[in-house]
Amino acid sequence: MATPFAEEHAMDGWRQARGEPALSEVHGSIAPRRSGPLWRRALSFMGPGYLVAVGYMDPGNWATSLAGGSQFGYTLLVVILTSSLMAMLLQALAARLAIASGRDLAQACRDTYSRPATIALWILAEIAIVATDIAEVIGTAIGIQLLFGIPLEIGVLITAADVFIVLMLQKLGFRWIEAFIITLTAVIGTCFAVQLALASPDWSAVGVGFLPSSAVLSNPTMLYIAIGIIGATVMPHNLYLHSGIVQTRQIAKEMPGKREALRFATIDSTVALIFALMVNASILILAAAVFNANGRTDVAELGDAHALLAPLLGSTLAPVLFGIALLCSGLNSTTTATLAGQIVMEGFVRLKVKPWVRRLITRALAIIPAALVTLWYGEKGTAELLILSQVVLSLQLPFAIFPLVLFTASRRKMGELVSPRWVSALAIIIALIISALNVKLVIDVLSGAVG
Repeated sequence: MATPFAEEHAMDGWRQARGEPALSEVHGSIAPRRSGPLWRRALSFMGPGYLVAVGYMDPGNWATSLAGGSQFGYTLLVVILTSSLMAMLLQALAARLAIASGRDLAQACRDTYSRPATIALWILAEIAIVATDIAEVIGTAIGIQLLFGIPLEIGVLITAADVFIVLMLQKLGFRWIEAFIITLTAVIGTCFAVQLALASPDWSAVGVGFLPSSAVLSNPTMLYIAIGIIGATVMPHNLYLHSGIVQTRQIAKEMPGKREALRFATIDSTVALIFALMVNASILILAAAVFNANGRTDVAELGDAHALLAPLLGSTLAPVLFGIALLCSGLNSTTTATLAGQIVMEGFVRLKVKPWVRRLITRALAIIPAALVTLWYGEKGTAELLILSQVVLSLQLPFAIFPLVLFTASRRKMGELVSPRWVSALAIIIALIISALNVKLVIDVLSGAVG
């Protein structure tokens, strides 16, 4: 029997009425400003976008951007720019879905598709979250090793303790989570700004790198890294995350209030993702200026990058900043991955577990392969695992993007907040491009062109 809450929020076009929201403990817990200057009202919506942006500058991005910059110079900057623009559009659609329907993406799938299809999508989403967590485990462990000299194997196990950070923040309130994320993000940006100043890149070559190049498609190795960059930038779990945490704000029931909430949520995520674009580009520019320019085209390991920064730049400050930024990135990503995991589990299968239980399960699934690879193959193996995890994410993307585009393009489901046709068309083109690149990648891998 449907609850009053579900009946109130039922809409035409959905197979069933919406049930209890995910993250119910923080759902609608923040009251945004309804009056006053425009900038103050906009600031009250600021926060979710930065939690989303964290996923666009996590340790997986570092691995793919370092590999791309050291091997191919500035060429793959255009891939970072393109994937960031894709992300801005898709995250805006995720916010639109949440504000218009009161559902996150996982709930929308559950309330639309059959039970077998829902279970299949849930499993794929969980695989994506584990792949994300593998990158976080490796990145955080390497950051601990670089800053404190703790062996990588022990650092991998230490990452399990980050659950206490997540628990503490969730008890303090969602605004504390946002403040924590924004602070660490600011530290990451500052670290890279200083490193770029020390590296003195060729800015004219940087500009050329943002222009399209046919080499990206013709070179299988470059395409492999490019798809890894897309997977590291446009992340499937972020679409679930954004559609859930936007609802931490009290969304007005009347249409003018919903339109304002959508506008501010879109501004929030777009500005945050512009910052993430700058960080991602900085990583690749740093690798191109320091490693590729000095003939070190083989740098893909985060540890190697850290070790080479000091001798190549002639500064002991650069590697310290690199390690600090990497550790901050891992801690940031830990928090948002936990929230995304809760949204996915509660939304798809209505399974509610305590956050620390959910976190430990996800982290255990990530630590096992990371620990095995670290023990058997060392840092080289972790670098390859990082890039592979991002390619896995890219392969999962269509299964999140296509439902999101179809939902937001449906007037029956979205009402007056249905996506404009040009936005839906552009989103479909993005989904098709990513799917086509994935098909080419699989063919290249099976044919032995890349490995």
